[in-house]
Amino acid sequence: MPNILAIETSSETASCALLRGDAVISRLSSGVRTHSQAVLPMIQELLAEAGIALQDCDAVAYGSGPGSFTGVRTACGVAQGLAFGGKLPAVPVVTLDAMALACHQQHGAAEVLVVLDARMGEVYWAQYRFENGMPVAVLPPVLSAPADVQPQGAPVACGNGLSAYAEAFPAGGFAEVMPHAEQIAQLAAVAFAAGRTVTAAEAQPLYLRNKVAYTQAERRDMAAAKPAEGGA
Repeated sequence: MPNILAIETSSETASCALLRGDAVISRLSSGVRTHSQAVLPMIQELLAEAGIALQDCDAVAYGSGPGSFTGVRTACGVAQGLAFGGKLPAVPVVTLDAMALACHQQHGAAEVLVVLDARMGEVYWAQYRFENGMPVAVLPPVLSAPADVQPQGAPVACGNGLSAYAEAFPAGGFAEVMPHAEQIAQLAAVAFAAGRTVTAAEAQPLYLRNKVAYTQAERRDMAAAKPAEGGA
């Protein structure tokens, strides 16, 4: 098994993990404002605990999104810097894939619906089944209103979107399951073995929302344009 260093900062918590063979060690830091300051010290702690250098890793993995705009950019940027400095490939991992794997591992779910709060009254969501312990997308990640989440069958639901928009998800689920670097590392090891890597320069975040926030002026312009569009 390869040595995989993983970074995940797409939500309110930042995590880093080091996968070596079947063993994984990790660090976690809460507070979205501190992600950029917390990640590198956590990585240094992990490498020191394992007694290895960055160059001893085989790849740097990162949660590519969807998630917090600033968060996914942080993970991607740190991964790019480490991959470039260590002359290592990068492995982007979809954060919803990692959440599905966590739900499967922690709760034994064979069919999983992942619902991540996207703010602005929307959620990122996807549905998965599991084959040989790995998630396979039944419905790929999309961005929609909570009321528009339409899973197939009766999957086990997880993610903070369940609690953020509880009225849309009366059946509930495991709202505490969130993206974590441990699952990012595990999925990245499979991707690495299959040759699904990118160079540091090629590493990019995954955005499902074209624009995260509009200025007040842009919102006024959009509101003013709607009547004109309707009459055209």
